[in-house]
Amino acid sequence: MDEGDDDHHQTLENGGGGGTSIHITALDGVVNVNSLFTLAAFVGLAWNPSAGATPGAAPCDVDFGKLESDLVSFHVLAFACFLFSSLVALCLKQAIRAHHPRRRSRHAGAARVDRAALRGGIIACAAGSVFGCGFLMLALVNLVQIKLGRIGAAVAPLVTLVPAAMLVYTAIVLYAFTR
Repeated sequence: MDEGDDDHHQTLENGGGGGTSIHITALDGVVNVNSLFTLAAFVGLAWNPSAGATPGAAPCDVDFGKLESDLVSFHVLAFACFLFSSLVALCLKQAIRAHHPRRRSRHAGAARVDRAALRGGIIACAAGSVFGCGFLMLALVNLVQIKLGRIGAAVAPLVTLVPAAMLVYTAIVLYAFTR
């Protein structure tokens, strides 16, 4: 391997600081959280939005057909984003494990992982999770509108806390990305 190849690869020590086990643990966390959100999106797709709606409580300008269509669209988009993020995380885990020298020889050592691919994969996982959360939040806002006929105080915590959490998550991912 020439010197130029070393710029694109990072040696990850198993169990060491910044090592393989940390990346795999983080990717496991992404998959676990995305699995819960994927389940929520899937259950949302299976639910009949018209059941229990109170059209009499809605202002005249609320289009329930449009709200139901948007609700299903946002659930599908959230489902797709979480599934994308989880699949990328699982692929990264497999790539890390496949490139670990213990899998190929008797010599224990460090895994050689393409740093650019790892970073790109982590950003793709984070982007999928963030967009999935955004679409799931929009689906819940539509659900409240269908149930109540208007956007009320019930969505205030949703539209403030979820974007705040997504900003914190993005900041932490970007911080980790630069380290």
